[in-house]
Amino acid sequence: MEKVLLSIISAAGLCAVLCHAERRYHFVYEEKNMAEARSYCREKYTDLATIDHMNDVKILNDMADLSRMNYSEFSYRAWIGLYDDMNSWRWSLTNTSFYKPGETEFRNWKPGRPNNYGSRQHCVVMDINGLWNDHWCDFHQQPVCSDVTGSNVTFVLAPTTMSWSDAVIYCREHHTDLASVRNMEENQKIKELASGLFVWIGLSRESWKWVDGSRSTFRYWGVTQPNNQFGKETCVAADFGNSGKWEDCQCHYKRAFICYSVPVSKQVIKVRLVKQSSSLDLNDPAVLEDMLKELRQNLRDQGVTQDVRLSWRKQADGKVFHKEKKKEKKKRNKIRMTRKTDL
Repeated sequence: MEKVLLSIISAAGLCAVLCHAERRYHFVYEEKNMAEARSYCREKYTDLATIDHMNDVKILNDMADLSRMNYSEFSYRAWIGLYDDMNSWRWSLTNTSFYKPGETEFRNWKPGRPNNYGSRQHCVVMDINGLWNDHWCDFHQQPVCSDVTGSNVTFVLAPTTMSWSDAVIYCREHHTDLASVRNMEENQKIKELASGLFVWIGLSRESWKWVDGSRSTFRYWGVTQPNNQFGKETCVAADFGNSGKWEDCQCHYKRAFICYSVPVSKQVIKVRLVKQSSSLDLNDPAVLEDMLKELRQNLRDQGVTQDVRLSWRKQADGKVFHKEKKKEKKKRNKIRMTRKTDL
């Protein structure tokens, strides 16, 4: 379908209107584990709390009632919506045609792995026995790259050691990508190629994520946190006995939690479209729906994860768009020229 240029003030302008809906926090002092807290927040409000900046931290510190957060251990903590996604392992080579059904899920972990020791083991090395270990991504190992043609692959051992992220860059510059391992046969080939070395392969995972899908990168960890001290600390609580700083915790603990809600609001935005093809009917239902999909994607790309609903407003004659009259166009251009002169 022909694309349409959207002059909305720009998609960023649309986001600016929708993104600034005020987020309201709600402390719930009924003690629940992380999963129960999340279900409660989604039922009663929007979700477990996402925290974007220090102003949010200040608001929560002012709201917290420490007298209602006394537990048998680790008092003054409350769950927030940050968690470590232990099951988000993905190959750096994302071309789906390279994998047959089930091949992206092939794993050859060493017993007891992955264990996420220290909460920072998000990349994978193959050891001298061909078994996989989760490892710190900034550690230096030699990578195994792949040269891919269709479904065929050749593995190449890089000559120098480097971090996992540098390995991705190196392999993509000199070959196709870091090695994906689709089956035991390929695993054996890499083991023999490495010949007694620990080597990077192309498997990694995301670290801390917000349960509502927010892309906020704001973090407020306490000293030495996250540390995964007991090997299973994949959930996060704010410690209001320590200025609301965050710590990783085991998810089964029962404690208070913080939900958030976003007030429902309605915004009407005027849109001017510039057609690239004179044959395109802007009032065609298929064209209108295609443009809404593009706008929704633009909002997601800019981090808008709230329940935003977009729809077109029809005019009295049942149409959404009308061709701009020449007089209106001249008037608009004149206004633009005047503004430019004033500047």
